[in-house]
Amino acid sequence: MPEDHKQIPSVWARPPKERQQPLLTRESIVAEAVRLLDEEGADNLSMRRLGSRLGAGATSLYRHVANKDELLELALDAVYGELPLPDTGEWRSTVTEVSRALRATILRHPWLAAELAEAGLAYLGPNVLRQSEFMLGVMEDAGFPPGEADQAVTTVMAYVVGVSSSEAAWLSMVARSGQSEQEWTERLWPAAERAVRDYPRLRARYAAQRAGDTSGSNEETFEYGLQRVLDGLQTRLA
Repeated sequence: MPEDHKQIPSVWARPPKERQQPLLTRESIVAEAVRLLDEEGADNLSMRRLGSRLGAGATSLYRHVANKDELLELALDAVYGELPLPDTGEWRSTVTEVSRALRATILRHPWLAAELAEAGLAYLGPNVLRQSEFMLGVMEDAGFPPGEADQAVTTVMAYVVGVSSSEAAWLSMVARSGQSEQEWTERLWPAAERAVRDYPRLRARYAAQRAGDTSGSNEETFEYGLQRVLDGLQTRLA
C-alpha cells in the first residue's frame, strides 16, 4: 500500500465526522410531534414515524419520552402554552378572550379536542396548570366561592371544547377530501336537502342557509352560546 494511503494514528489527523442526525431534546421532539399531529392526526403518530421525521431512530426518542401516551401528554401541554393569560380587569371579558383563544387553538390543532376528552390523560403539565390556576383566580376574583369557581371554569371549558370539537372534526373531514370547504359543502347540499324533506323546520333552515352568506356562522354560533353560558354564570353573582 502506498505510504500516503496509510492511516496516521492520531485523532488530530482524522477529519471530523459529520453529525448524522440533529441533537435531540425533549423540546425538539415535542415540537415535531405537534407538527406531525397537525398534518396527519393522532392515528398516524408513532415513535418510528416521528423518529423518521427527525432523522433519528425510535430508540433515540425513547431516551427522552417513554411512549406514545407520554408524547401526547407533552404535545397537549405544549399547545396549551399558546393560550393567553389576559388581564382585562373584568371577568366576563377575560373569560371570553380565553374561550375564543381556546377555540382558535383547537381549530389550529384539530387533534387536541379528542386528547382533551381522554380520561387517561393527567393534566399535570406546567402550561395546563398555569392556565387552570389563572382561570380559577379570575372566577374567584369575580366573586365565586372557591368550590363554585372550579365548577364555573369546568362549565365554560366544557362548552368551548364541545362546540370546537365538532367544528374541528368538520374541518378535518374537509381537509381529507382534498377540496375547499365551499366545494365540499356544495357536494353535500343535495343529500342534506333530500334528508330534511319531511322535517319542515330543518328544511326551512337549510334553505335559508343555502341562500345566505354562512361564512361567519360558526363564529356567530360559538359567540352566542358562550355569552349565554356567561349570562347564566352572571346570575350566580347577583
